[in-house]
This record gives sequence, structure tokens and C-alpha cells, in this order.
Amino acid sequence: MATVRPARDDDADHEAAPARLLERCRELVRPALVEAVGGLHPWTGEMAAYALGWSDTAGTPDSGRSEGKGVRQALAVLGAEAVGADGADAVPGAVAVELVHTFSLLHDDIMDGDALRRQRPAVWKAYGTGPAVLAGDALLAQAVTILAETPGRHAAAAVRCLCRTLTALVSGQAQDLRFEHRPWYGPGAVGPEQYRSMAEHKTGALLGCAVALGAVLGGAPDRTVTTLERAGRHLGLAFQAVDDILGIWGDPAVTGKPVHADLRRGKKTYPMIAALAGGGRAAHELAALLDPPRPLDDEAAARVAALVEELGGRTATLDEARRHLDTAGRALRDAPLAPTAAQHLDRLFTYVLDRTG
Repeated sequence: MATVRPARDDDADHEAAPARLLERCRELVRPALVEAVGGLHPWTGEMAAYALGWSDTAGTPDSGRSEGKGVRQALAVLGAEAVGADGADAVPGAVAVELVHTFSLLHDDIMDGDALRRQRPAVWKAYGTGPAVLAGDALLAQAVTILAETPGRHAAAAVRCLCRTLTALVSGQAQDLRFEHRPWYGPGAVGPEQYRSMAEHKTGALLGCAVALGAVLGGAPDRTVTTLERAGRHLGLAFQAVDDILGIWGDPAVTGKPVHADLRRGKKTYPMIAALAGGGRAAHELAALLDPPRPLDDEAAARVAALVEELGGRTATLDEARRHLDTAGRALRDAPLAPTAAQHLDRLFTYVLDRTG
């Protein structure tokens, strides 16, 4: 697994720090991302700018709002650099994955009924459900267009990579929605392998696509692209595991979501699945609180969270994240990558476990 070194004052270490890597990649991608959003219909463009944290609902620039960390666009840039290309070669891919990620958040918030995103109303709450769906559709269409119009001989391979990923995203979201109607335990319950399949499609696919697009646009051979995509998918599984932890125990001031958000929605997350796999008094109490399915009040949600932790759900999920991060790190070492860029990817991978939101 990637390891975090003590901070040093030299420029090389500063450059490799995750926060600096993310900032550098955002600065490189931002002009093209602004241009892509500017190419949308003014109304959908306004909603896209709001979703990206650039403006408020009146279209006024909102510099105080979070734009997100930009992990996916950074993976695309670093993917190109890792195969010896210029990070600028990956910018169309970085823009495409950022647009697809934003599209998926718009639609996911509607499907999940999430009223908040990054500590302010989700797009569907701010503009309405229909407009939010339309804005998501516009972002998706623009993402494919950006890649298809990329100059050079790698555009077709990049579009194919993105289209495979979109199919995976739909599959993962379908699994996730259907899991909500499955029982918590007994026959028909969601098992760890089914959960991993869902998480790989819903979260891992786009992270894998991001780093793979960088490699494709950087002219890497197919074998290297495949290895980097596999690394990104395992990173996605680790990323989702950490998200599951934050969905139960995260600080709302940081995550932008209400406390115990996933519990209140009855989400089949890894901590819940791991906790219910055991037995004993605590597991029986947890099962009784969850069945029959019903909205949890503050007291019940707090008790469920405490029981899941007591039953080892939080520890098991962190172990799951570490296992997938180990696998992602091994995949990086298996590929013939530029050493400095590979180290930067490794640093970014490790950042996943340290996220608080």
C-alpha cells in the first residue's frame, strides 16, 4: 500500500503533496472546463456552473463555495504524465470525466432524494427536478463531444473508454437502487461480493476511466492502459469504502450531508453489511432496529451507528479500503511508468484513506 512520508520542506516533496497535486491539475484543466460549460445552452450552463460550485442560483460568481477536490481530473492528468506524456495531453479526458462525474451527482441526488450537496441545496432542489435532469443530460452529451473532437489519433479509443464506463456507471447505480429493496439479513440479503460489484461499477469505473483516459491520450500501449485502469478501479473501491464510513460517521460541516445520512436512507453500505455478518446480542439488536424498514429518528440512527461500530463495521470497512489500496498500488508497480509521475499517482491514491469529506 502507498505510505505517507513525513512532510519535508524541499520543493519536490511539496510538489508531491496531494493538496498541491490536486491544485496543479485543477489549474491546468480549469480553462478547458470553463470553455466546455460555456458551450452549453445558457440555462443548462447556469445549472452546471452552480453544480460545479462556481456560482449561485442567480449566476453570480461564488468564490466562497467548494468546487470539489478534482480527484478524477487529477487522475487523468497524472495518467498521461505517468506514461511519459505532457499532462496537457490529458486535458480533454480530464474535462470529460469531470463533466460525467457532475452529471452523475445531479442524477444521483434526485434518485437518492438528497436535498444537499456540498452544504447547499442540490441542483434539483434549487432549480427543480426536470431542469436538473436536463442539466445532467447536457453535461453527459458535452463530455462525449469533447472527447470525440479531440485532435489526434487517440480520440476514438478515448470515446470507447468513456462509453464503456458510462455503461458500467448505469449498471452500478441500478444495483445500488435495487439493493435498497433487499432485506438486511437472511436469504436475499446483499453480500460483500455483490456490494463490491456495485461499488466497482458505480465508483471504481469512473476513477479507472480517468487514469486510463490520461494514458490513452498520452499514447500508451493497451497493456499499460489496462493496468492503470485496473489500478483506478481498485482505488474506486477504496474510495467508496471511505465514503461509506463518512456517510455514517462523517462530520456534516465537512461532508455537506446530514449526520447519519446513509442510515436514514437505508443504504446497504459496507459497514452495515459487515456488522450484520456477525452474531450475538448486538447484531440481533441492530437487526431489530432495521427491520421492518422505516425512517430512523435521531435517537435510533445514533444507536444504529453505535451498534455498527461495536460490531466492527467501521474497522472492517477501513480494512476493505486498505486492501483495495494495496491492490491499486501493486498495479502501479506492475506498469512501466515514469518514476516521478508514478510517485505522484501513489501519493494521490494514499490520500483516499485520509479524506474527511
